[in-house]
Amino acid sequence: MFEFQQYLGFLLFLTIFTIGFWLMFFLVSFVFYWVTGASWELWKEKRAAKKYENEKSVI
Repeated sequence: MFEFQQYLGFLLFLTIFTIGFWLMFFLVSFVFYWVTGASWELWKEKRAAKKYENEKSVI
């Protein structure tokens, strides 16, 4: 029938494809986390600057 050596190319392809998939999944989630955190910090910074300007104009 079939021997193990005949499946080595297919197993190598599956291994490389699986590693690539999980690497892509990790990188996409990391970039999403990075962009979300940067946007959140920028929003908080702008909100604090606006609050400071309002307090400065009241005084």
